[in-house]
Amino acid sequence: MAFASFDSKNASAPVADINMVPLIDVMLVLLVIFIITAPLLTNAVKLELPKATSQANEAKAEKIDFAIDAGGTLFWNGEAVSRAEASRRFAAESKKQPQPEVHLRADQAVAYRFVAQTLADASKAGLSKVGFVSDPEQP
Repeated sequence: MAFASFDSKNASAPVADINMVPLIDVMLVLLVIFIITAPLLTNAVKLELPKATSQANEAKAEKIDFAIDAGGTLFWNGEAVSRAEASRRFAAESKKQPQPEVHLRADQAVAYRFVAQTLADASKAGLSKVGFVSDPEQP
């Protein structure tokens, strides 16, 4: 689309320049709008909020020290128990909230089946937090 020119030299040639006046007008209108609305965005409603202190009410999970000696004897917090008694206690402990952690200590000479049976009994009871306790190697 060609526009006429008021220039007398070359009256038949189209004008190749963009008319910037409408663009500048739009930019000025937007600038005025932003100048007016910017202070409104920073104002906040002044409230006097109540003061309160809160502390996390986290119940500490109990821990169960479960040990297996070299002969396969099971110990619940230092007390010797049978496998059936340990299973019954695991079932009772699994109903507590939060569930206790089981710290399993096994002698290095114990057969793995005792450890596997203990893990299976704890899993059947619904206990999921089982940790293995070991002694660090001496350099």
